[in-house]
Amino acid sequence: MQVFIMRHGDAALEAASDAVRPLTICGCDESRQMASWLNSQAPDIDRVLVSPYLRAQQTLATVREALKLPEGEDILPELTPGGDPGQVACYLHALASQGVKSVLVISHLPLVGYLVSELCHQETPPMFATSAIACVNVEDATQGNGTLAWQVSPSKLAKAM
Repeated sequence: MQVFIMRHGDAALEAASDAVRPLTICGCDESRQMASWLNSQAPDIDRVLVSPYLRAQQTLATVREALKLPEGEDILPELTPGGDPGQVACYLHALASQGVKSVLVISHLPLVGYLVSELCHQETPPMFATSAIACVNVEDATQGNGTLAWQVSPSKLAKAM
């Protein structure tokens, strides 16, 4: 299974609560840019998992503008900033056992980094810039024997152009 792990786009600092922080214009632009780049890598994404927080939901809506994704998504409370990466890995394992070949996960720091480490035990949790995407190739999500294939951020894309 291929797991694309994306951190939400840049979000406003001021909001009634952390759960309702909206994306900034920059956050929308960077998320769209990353989705366009990911589209050029030609992934065929079977399933989408997303945090219930507003900024993650808005990131998904922006990504859908540039990347062909299946209709609907699984909204998981485990994908909030303090979520349990072990539970997310178990969920991914269940999807793999159902024949799902690729998944896009949109979540938050620190969970995105911990999820990479959970899926790839040899990896220290990497930092994620906003809108950054990592690709993990997983044989068995419960064993932690995945490999981090790559990680790309908006600033790395800007340097490559």
